[in-house]
Amino acid sequence: MILLSTGGVNGGGYQASKYVVIALHGGILFTHAVLNCLPVSYLSIFGQFAALWNLVGVFVLMIVIPTVATHTASAEFVFTHFNTDNDDGIQSKPYIFVLGLLMSQYTLSGYDASAHMTEETKNADTNGPKGIISAIGISVIVGWGYLLGITFAVINIPHLLDTNNDAGGYAVAQVFYEAFKSRFGSGVGGIICLGVVAVAIFFCGMSSVTSNSRMVYAFSRDGAMPYSSVWHKVNKHEVPINAVWLSVCISFCMALTSLGSLVAFQAMVSIATIGLYIAYALPIFFRVTLARKRFVPGPFNLGRYGLFVGWVAVIWVAIITILFSLPVAYPITTDTLNYTPVAVGGLLIVIVSWWILSARHWFKGPVTNIT
Repeated sequence: MILLSTGGVNGGGYQASKYVVIALHGGILFTHAVLNCLPVSYLSIFGQFAALWNLVGVFVLMIVIPTVATHTASAEFVFTHFNTDNDDGIQSKPYIFVLGLLMSQYTLSGYDASAHMTEETKNADTNGPKGIISAIGISVIVGWGYLLGITFAVINIPHLLDTNNDAGGYAVAQVFYEAFKSRFGSGVGGIICLGVVAVAIFFCGMSSVTSNSRMVYAFSRDGAMPYSSVWHKVNKHEVPINAVWLSVCISFCMALTSLGSLVAFQAMVSIATIGLYIAYALPIFFRVTLARKRFVPGPFNLGRYGLFVGWVAVIWVAIITILFSLPVAYPITTDTLNYTPVAVGGLLIVIVSWWILSARHWFKGPVTNIT
């Protein structure tokens, strides 16, 4: 937004250095931490506003962008075209297709926040799963519409990805900017549309800190983290403030690696993405196997379809774990190698070893604090 507002790449616009980006990242994280120190009732208001903003904002963008654009793509292009004119050396359409499937995995996540917030939710045994299902359903429908709206405004894919365009290679920003500039001679409207996205992302970050801090609180309450007694403390509003600040501090420290090695940073992102889905799939796997006969369903359940849906979920996570490990550029060099298998595999070895050598002797599972 700053780059385009100051003239873009070709107009001498301001391009922030990696140090400025890190500073902005730190400032946003600090704001997220402050907001997450507020009582849960205030967080709930922010959460409802964020949900409304996302819903309305997406509908506005999916209508405005293709309507304003002077040139739009055909339905054939939107639904059948494969971009083989790229710098990644990937020409195989099936390969492009399977890599494209992963885009949904980046966005269809975070719905577990409803589970992490159940201890602060009324009628959690029914409202928790309802929150998860509604989040998935809304993401699928609204996200699909948003993607279609943007894609119909796409004409020249290589141009959108060119680092010498006005937005510096940020394709979506370039689509928004060009749509308004071609119609009105000015891209200000596109920058405002980017602002709509920016606010949505800001609240997404806030919710991520909320979810993460509750996981830290839950793990430390069960004695599963170093210095657990510190992280599971809550203030008078029953907010785990220490866990909140730990979450944002670790997030900032992880981002610092991008200053020295982008490969190392991307490896951590891969761990986060795949690790998230493996964490989703493990309890489902144990539910449909070891705990199949003794699992006690809650008041909100899938009934006889539970096992079928469970197995579909487990198999799908196994498939995407393989897909996330595939190279995304050719030829393969030290800069283009996908380090995901090494990063995730190494982390799994450390965790399993820790469990065998230590944790299994003292960790007894979640601590029950109600009867």
